[in-house]
Amino acid sequence: MSLLQSLIPSLNRTPVPADQSVADLGPTVKPVFAIKETAEAYAVTVQLPGVAKDGLEITAEDGQIRIVGRRAWQRPAGWTALYRETADAAYELVLTHDNAIDADKIVAE
Repeated sequence: MSLLQSLIPSLNRTPVPADQSVADLGPTVKPVFAIKETAEAYAVTVQLPGVAKDGLEITAEDGQIRIVGRRAWQRPAGWTALYRETADAAYELVLTHDNAIDADKIVAE
């Protein structure tokens, strides 16, 4: 068990609750992420290739931080891919916490 997990054992990936609709997202991909802790804050680095700033949505409510990234790339007309490393799906990451996080101090860059 890592130090971070021992301090905040409930901070982990969880599925979106049934009362929150993600039907508009379609299939989603869980992005790669890393959590770092300092004396003042937690830092979450999420890799969202192909997502522009206007395609990023971060919400914090009910003990969850939800990060959704929608890709802006569109397949050109008449284009056929021979091989593609990533799927045409939105990214979604839901982290739960024990309300020790001040949602008013959340920033993204």
